Amino acid sequence: MLKDKEELLHQARLTANKMRKNILLMTHRAKGGHPGGCLSATDLLAVLYKCFMRIDPQKPNWPGRDYFFLSKGHSVPALYAILIEMGFLSEGEVEDFREMEGRLPAYPSCEDTPGIDMASGSLGQGLSVANGAALAAKLNGTDQRAYVLLGDGELHEGQIWEAAMTAAHYKLNNVCAIVDYNKLQLDGSVEEVKSLGDLKAKWESFNWHVLEIDGHDYEQIYQAFVEAEQYRKGPSVLIAHTVKGKGVSFMEGEAGWHCAAPTDEELTKALKELSRVC
Repeated sequence: MLKDKEELLHQARLTANKMRKNILLMTHRAKGGHPGGCLSATDLLAVLYKCFMRIDPQKPNWPGRDYFFLSKGHSVPALYAILIEMGFLSEGEVEDFREMEGRLPAYPSCEDTPGIDMASGSLGQGLSVANGAALAAKLNGTDQRAYVLLGDGELHEGQIWEAAMTAAHYKLNNVCAIVDYNKLQLDGSVEEVKSLGDLKAKWESFNWHVLEIDGHDYEQIYQAFVEAEQYRKGPSVLIAHTVKGKGVSFMEGEAGWHCAAPTDEELTKALKELSRVC
């Protein structure tokens, strides 16, 4: 079992490296996007999809699948990148990001893109949708799980906390929220824009099971998802401390990369860095 886990995490690391390259290629070609928040969430998505999500790329709408909802929809290149790695999309479709005739719009669409379970863009809505999917699974007697990725700046939205109360009230132990806590948003640091205070205590006060982790440590990510899956008393949330722009030296920790696209020179430099990782 341990060997299987080690192999899974090795594959997840390789997957994350490919994802980072494709995120950069997508945003560079489109001359726009949000690479910073994509790169901070890459490791989380790689472990989730490679090790835990029950999905079938040959049957994207398989009724028994687990659900993933990208609440911070502006980070959709990260989702497209993992869907490519899982076989929902083809490698060549990186060139279709933000193209009118492609299946990779600027924000997620569940109409044309296989593997997308929620159209998102307006912040704050993902946790409510995850609650609905989880509650439906309970009513149907299935063991399906609903995962939702939230941005830290997104936690300023009141709907998030309404949904947090709802999940706790109905004891939705099949809901797992993931906070990409990179501490930077469009206008600067989250602390300066509007402090979240003691985030762990805040979620706990809403009766959530809180797992605070390093969002780039594969062992911690894996163990947190295991614990969330095993917790039966109610919903779980992973507060994942991450780095904006993780994996590319000149992007790391820089708020300016929240919404920007690498130039030709920057792309070359970034891809060179990533080629040395694996």
